[in-house]
Amino acid sequence: MFAAVRVRGNVHLNPDIKKTLESLCLTRTNHLVLVPEKQLPMLKKAEAYVTYGEIEEKILVKVLKKRARLSGDKRIDEKWFKEKKIGSVEELAKNIISGKIVPKQLGIKPVFRLKPPRKGFERKGIKKSYSSGGALGYRASDINELINRMA
Repeated sequence: MFAAVRVRGNVHLNPDIKKTLESLCLTRTNHLVLVPEKQLPMLKKAEAYVTYGEIEEKILVKVLKKRARLSGDKRIDEKWFKEKKIGSVEELAKNIISGKIVPKQLGIKPVFRLKPPRKGFERKGIKKSYSSGGALGYRASDINELINRMA
């Protein structure tokens, strides 16, 4: 399971890439979505506007606790867990990462709205790739550190 964060906005955006970002539900900056591995080509197409990598379970638990919302902008609470017959947030995160559960099927919104990262993005900014010192593109497990600063 990949986590993708939109880094750049809509100005001078190619319509083809805009459509790709909309189909990934990445319509605004600092939004996070969980993307299955079969949609990796879509992430590679939008690489100039997003950063992505493999998300760890403990970071997903933190995001679910703080940022997961149901319809009506309601938070997930104990009553909701009993209703859906899920033991805990940790169990939910484990099932999402393994691909057994899709958050949208449970009524959880697919987009997690994050804050801008504390201490900003990387040194060279949001127009360079991660491999050259910027913030864009594939960053493997380093995405967890970024999400931790944004949650």
